[in-house]
Amino acid sequence: MKLCSYGTLIALILAVAGTGVCEDGGAVQKPIQLFNGKNLDGFYSFLDENGKNNDPKGVFTVSDGVLRISGEEFGCITTEKEYSDYHLVAEFRWGGATFPPRVDRARDSGILLHSVGEDGAYGGVWMFSIECQIIEGGTGDLLVVGDQSEAYALTSPVADEKQGNCNVYKKGGKPATIYAGRINWYGRDPGWEDVINFRGKEDVEKPVGEWNRVECIVEGDKITIILNGVTVNECFDVRPRKGKIQIQSEGAEILFRRIDLLPLKRP
Repeated sequence: MKLCSYGTLIALILAVAGTGVCEDGGAVQKPIQLFNGKNLDGFYSFLDENGKNNDPKGVFTVSDGVLRISGEEFGCITTEKEYSDYHLVAEFRWGGATFPPRVDRARDSGILLHSVGEDGAYGGVWMFSIECQIIEGGTGDLLVVGDQSEAYALTSPVADEKQGNCNVYKKGGKPATIYAGRINWYGRDPGWEDVINFRGKEDVEKPVGEWNRVECIVEGDKITIILNGVTVNECFDVRPRKGKIQIQSEGAEILFRRIDLLPLKRP
């Protein structure tokens, strides 16, 4: 709860203070609205079938202050700039549309942090990165989206028991380092199934159609994930430690009304 309160306090203080965010190169800027509510300035799109800045199906659109990602084609929007040491705040909700190959599967998306290298390097779709998963029943999972080398990794305190092949975050648990795969958020239902409308007994994410707030606190080599005010996952010794930010399109309609970066001052 201390991390949650700390993160919320930072957001309030910095929103009022208007202090800087450190971008790549060390320049200090005012708090950044990654999504400005009007258009996708500051982002470029990348789609598996159409490449960079070629979106004939309108996968990414903005209307009435809301970013709609249809999910019809796998891909993402990617920030033009790299970032480090920030508090990302995003507000999202699921829409109703789903598309092959995930028509009947859990609604899926994600925020890819520390994205580096070539567009489409991972599976022909995404950059190598560290993912904050957004998926029904699994929002807050942390994934290494890399080449399985030591260049892409994270370490998290985990429970003694795994869920299948995946470790589960547990505050104060034994540290586990991964170079691929995921660390499940602490309350992920052990009976999770990849089916649409899945909800677990301890889910923090709100029901489909309601707005959620996900926060990614990135400080040095640490990442803390907060969902609707609850700290659901943490990791440290993250590699890489900075990069671009990608928002995924992955078969399900998802809407964002806020994507902001708030400054985090390191001691």
